Parts: sequence; C-alpha cells; structure tokens
Amino acid sequence: MLAGKYTSCQIAFCMTLPPALLQFLGSLAAILMLAAIAWRLRLGPEPRLDDENAARQAADEAVSGFKPVEIGLDREGRGALLSDAGGRILLLRPHGSRFAGRLLSDQAVAWIEEDALIVDTAEKRYGSARLELADASAWMQAIVAIKRG
Repeated sequence: MLAGKYTSCQIAFCMTLPPALLQFLGSLAAILMLAAIAWRLRLGPEPRLDDENAARQAADEAVSGFKPVEIGLDREGRGALLSDAGGRILLLRPHGSRFAGRLLSDQAVAWIEEDALIVDTAEKRYGSARLELADASAWMQAIVAIKRG
C-alpha cells in the first residue's frame, strides 16, 4: 500500500531517521502551529501607552470619535484617563493585547491609595483600574464632579 504512493527511496529515508529526530521535528511543527494560533488571536504581551498619541488612538478605538482635551497617562503606560470638551471621562486599561475603554458614569468612584488613583467603574465586567498619575487628585476631583452632574 505504501509502495504505490511513495518510492522505495523515500520509505528507506524515513525508516533510517533516528526516532529522536522525528520527535524533534514533530515538536517543532507543534510549536510553530501554536505560535501561529497565538499570532492569529493577537495574544501577546500586555499593551503599553507610550505617549499621548497612543492614548488618543486607543481612546478613538474604544469610543469612536472621542476627542480628548486632557490626558492623564499612567507612569508605566498601563492605562490612562482622558476627558473631552463635554466633561466626559474615559478610562483606558489593558484587556488582552489591546486597551478597553469605558466612559465613566455617575456610579464610578475614585480614591487615592499609596500614590495611585484607583478608579472603580461600578461595572462588574469592566472592574477597576489602578493608575499612577502625576495629577491623581485632580482626576479624582473630576470623577467626583461627574456625580454632581
């Protein structure tokens, strides 16, 4: 049955390969396949916001048309708070290999803990974020102002 599909030279070559080499080649093929799947699913390291332009782009991806006038970047680039001309505040935090954003409602709360601003969106599925901002108290006051409406 094999002889019809493969030449005797091909069969002899496969039979002379050491089992360790066959195992190595099989493992290599599996690793490359898993890497391709991870690349396709866009899995990878946690994203970073390196500058205000990156925060603007992530904000537009999260809320189309959001035009920030003030941006507070986390010192490590793990998130940001952005406000627009209408007083809306957008929180960006990592979600997989991208940033997820939420406009803060009057249910959101914020407090300062160990030189970091903790923002709880009051959404169970989004949760809270810990941001180390240069002007944490100003952002906390802005979030409190949302409650006052």
